[in-house]
Amino acid sequence: MRERPLSMIQDDLVEYEKAMERMAVLVEERKRDALPDTLWLLSHPAVYTVGKRTLTEHLPDPSHEIPVMPTGRGGQLTYHGPGQLVGYLIVKLGEREGIVDYVREVELRLVAALAAMGVGAERRDTPPGSELLTGVWTTGSKRKIVSIGMRQSLGVTSHGFALNVDGDLTPWQWAVACGMPDVDMTSLSREGSAAGMEAARAEVARAFEATGAVLS
Repeated sequence: MRERPLSMIQDDLVEYEKAMERMAVLVEERKRDALPDTLWLLSHPAVYTVGKRTLTEHLPDPSHEIPVMPTGRGGQLTYHGPGQLVGYLIVKLGEREGIVDYVREVELRLVAALAAMGVGAERRDTPPGSELLTGVWTTGSKRKIVSIGMRQSLGVTSHGFALNVDGDLTPWQWAVACGMPDVDMTSLSREGSAAGMEAARAEVARAFEATGAVLS
């Protein structure tokens, strides 16, 4: 991986819709070079987000009363909630760099962050004809610990990743995550890591060479 230092914004809990509004502004600023490449770290209140290919039968039972929001990113259904670290990446890609290349880089940087927190992890290549295996899996338990869904517009990326730290994993069981009915979602705490949210923020920032902000 080449060096790619990022500026960092940190927030605590931000409503999903408000985050999307702010992200759209950040993307436009990056297109004008009014903003450097940026990693925005935050968490969301409980919400499911769905991509354009999400099947109706993969949606959660509405009796759980967790909102379901459409999103412009790639990927399928995912869950966000307290105890999960979300990272939005607003990055201008190189002339010969595509979004698939950058997603692979994101996966590898997160593998490095997880290793620093005592969890062995790996990215996976997608076999032909299979559901996309974008994200990061643990090497020991073979569970999925990071979801990734991104897009690019005029060479600038948006959306990003969600790393399960120490939140309640039950809502993952109420829907079909990532288009994979058999996926077993996990977290740092479930895998035995003592790293909490503060440590996760620090290691993720280090893995992405991100500096410059404090928690607001």
